[in-house]
Amino acid sequence: MSDENPVLTEVRGPVLIITLNRPEAKNAANLALSKGVAAAIDKLDADDSLTVGIITGAGSTFCSGMDLKGFLKGERPSIPGRGFAGLTEAPPKKPLIAAVDGYALAGGMEIALSCDMIVASRSAKFGIPEVKRGLAAAAGGLIRMPRQMPFRVAMEYALTG
Repeated sequence: MSDENPVLTEVRGPVLIITLNRPEAKNAANLALSKGVAAAIDKLDADDSLTVGIITGAGSTFCSGMDLKGFLKGERPSIPGRGFAGLTEAPPKKPLIAAVDGYALAGGMEIALSCDMIVASRSAKFGIPEVKRGLAAAAGGLIRMPRQMPFRVAMEYALTG
């Protein structure tokens, strides 16, 4: 069961591959996943032999956002000082690349936007569906989007999801 190892890491030469490993939950971020990402970021920053990190998702989804089942039970997938998924407020000192295949929705898009670069497959889909429910992307995505993409594209995401 992947909830026992919600984040996998693999070193390939100077690259640390960080895999969100909750495919049965579309890699939705819960507290355990957030702690795993934060630990992986710490490993990337602490190991001088590592020069870059790649964050990706297991299965057919990069990340579907917050684990809403956990949220309804009172769990928050945020770590003080680190932010959502252990990443959005304190990215690593070294470059981090989001390798996106499948959906990057809500918090998943926020994770991708927190990275230095996004490499997306042809089947990648991005969105912030919170707006369709009267909510806002609250992990910094609304600030990052117009800095990283054309303003009108960012506005389309912000206003329509």
